[in-house]
Formats: sequence, C-alpha cells, structure tokens
Amino acid sequence: MIYTVTLNPSIDYIVHLDSLKTGITNRTTSEEYYYGGKGINVSCVLAELEMKSTALGFVAGFTGEAIEKGIKNPKITTDFITLPEGISRINIKIKAGEETEINCQGPDISEAAIMNLFDKIDNIQDGDTIVLAGSIPNTMPDDTYEKILGRLKNKKVLIVVDATKKLLVNSLKYKPFLIKPNKQELSEIFNVDISTDEDIIKYANELRKMGAQNVLISLGGDGAMLVDEFGKIHKAGIVKGKVLNTVGSGDSMVAGFVAGYIKTGDYEYALKLGSACGNATAFLSGLATKEKINELLAQF
Repeated sequence: MIYTVTLNPSIDYIVHLDSLKTGITNRTTSEEYYYGGKGINVSCVLAELEMKSTALGFVAGFTGEAIEKGIKNPKITTDFITLPEGISRINIKIKAGEETEINCQGPDISEAAIMNLFDKIDNIQDGDTIVLAGSIPNTMPDDTYEKILGRLKNKKVLIVVDATKKLLVNSLKYKPFLIKPNKQELSEIFNVDISTDEDIIKYANELRKMGAQNVLISLGGDGAMLVDEFGKIHKAGIVKGKVLNTVGSGDSMVAGFVAGYIKTGDYEYALKLGSACGNATAFLSGLATKEKINELLAQF
C-alpha cells in the first residue's frame, strides 16, 4: 500500500479577474476550486495511474468534510483524523494578470491528534510506501517528519520526502528512497548558486552522501534530472504545450515516479512517467488525467 501524508489539507479557491484593485469591490470573470495538499495531489494522480493509496492527515469542520468527500475515489482510501474544532483551510489564489495567493493557517492540531496519527503510521508494514509531502503546520512540532520516519526505521518501507530546507535535510538520516527538491531548493539547501548540470549533479550527490538513495530534481522548463542510487544520471526534457497551471506539477511528478518504479523497478521509466504526469498537470486546469498522461508519455 502507498500512504500519503497531508498534514494541512486545503480547498484551493481560484478566482480570475481582469484586474485587481484594492479598496473597492472586485468581480470575478470565473472561479474554480480544487481539493489541495501535496499528499492529496499525489493520491489523486496515483488513482489516475490505477494505483491504490491511503490518504492520511487531519481535517476539520465543513471544509474538512468537503475535502474528504471531494477526493472520494475507488483507488483512494481516506483515513484522515477529524479534529473536534476549527475548519480545514481555504487558500485563495487570485489570478489577475499576475497571481496573488492568500494561504490560511488551518486548524490547531493537538498532541492527542498527533499521537493518533502516529498510531496509524505504526500500522504501515514492510513493502509499503509512504510519501511525506509539504510543510508542517505551525501548530505542530518542527520535527514531526523525523518522528514519523523514526517510527518506521526498522521496517522495509519506501520513504519519499518532498519538502524544503530543514524538513528535507533532517529526513536524510532515515535514508529515504526518494527526495524531490527543485533547482531553487537545491541552491537554498547548500547556499550556493546552481547554474549548470554539473552543479546539479554535484549537489545531488552531496544529498546522496547525506542519506538520500535517489535524488529527483525538477528543473521547470528544462525538464527533470534523476541521480539514482547507483550514481547514474537520467534526464528527461519537456513536451511543448501551453502551460495553464503549475500548481501540483511537482506532486504529479512524484506520483508518476513512484508508480513507475513500483510497477517496473526501472528508474528510466519511472522518470519518464513522472515527467509525463508533471507535464500533464501543467497543461490542464486541474491535476493530470489518465488520458493526458498517456498522450504525453508517448512523447518522452
């Protein structure tokens, strides 16, 4: 079983305007909403790839109920912890020429709720996969990921971490199967300016020395690069098309890579499928669909 962890899910409410003016009433030209959270995105794209997953995390209030109902899928088991107070957050994305985001905090998460999550983590078995994605809410301890991984250290579990800065670096002692920094995040980790493929490979290998088995670096318009557990370099470009949405592209890449590796054990194919999923999301208003993934996969 693949488990995804989303500690602070959201409803992403996207509004489109011709222009945004402060201090007056603005009227939208259109709006849409999506059930968000990096782990949830991974589960949704895995479902498109016919892969089952269990979504873990916290939900609260009427928005939490909407999130749980909204991602309902035969391939997704929702095993969220329902908090007694507060509401799951609504993030507002304003698209009016340039994009403005208002990301909310979400509900308070108690120590009892955290222990409930740990109990669910303890049920993960040898051969399972866990995806830890996104940031930690400010009402939870900064070392929550480390505590989760510490509970799994004696099990043969594929660990995937898609996080930034200290969250990512502090997970490396647990030797995760896969980490996915982007180029900017790689620069921030080592406080250097990364501009060439040689730089990317050098610092990806530094992360491998620190514990990561495979390092997948998303490069935006330049595609993606994988430095695998054997030190072999794999590269994937992009498919040309009109980019409609970059939100969730990285999560889609993670889902595709994980699905591709579990199905075949082939890193080259895993990178291709991951890249197809990331591109598919970029070319759609929502997350990647099976049809779009298959269309693009044939072009890699």
